[in-house]
Amino acid sequence: MKYFTLGFCLVISLASTGAWAEIYQWTDAQGNTHFGDRPPASSLARSITIDINSYESITVEPFEAFVSNRAGGRKTVTMYSTTWCGVCKRARQFFQAQKIPFREYDVEKTEKGRRDYKKLNGRGVPIILVGDKRMNGFSVGRFKGFYESRKK
Repeated sequence: MKYFTLGFCLVISLASTGAWAEIYQWTDAQGNTHFGDRPPASSLARSITIDINSYESITVEPFEAFVSNRAGGRKTVTMYSTTWCGVCKRARQFFQAQKIPFREYDVEKTEKGRRDYKKLNGRGVPIILVGDKRMNGFSVGRFKGFYESRKK
């Protein structure tokens, strides 16, 4: 189980950094599952696909509480995060570097963050909202498409 968890974290890490190398999964002779960007020569491995969850709409009432206001002709971004989350940190740095206006709520330290996270049925961080659209997790490539399609 430890190796599976470590492998899963590696897969999520690669996915969230935008490092879209091909990912392989295999089981060793002891029955342990492994993930990596290169299959081992000694065993059969299968290529796996990783998708970052996105939602076309939020089905939480009242919906208006989550819709971001427009800023400078663009929808602002709302991110629900934690201080310890590396993916949240990368998202925050990207928004700042690209001068994308965003609001951030810590789901562990702020009452609004906790309350909204519960209403959104949060299962992980970050949860990123752009207007009425939702994205779980973060990768630069996925976010760019997600954000650009929702401008104005």
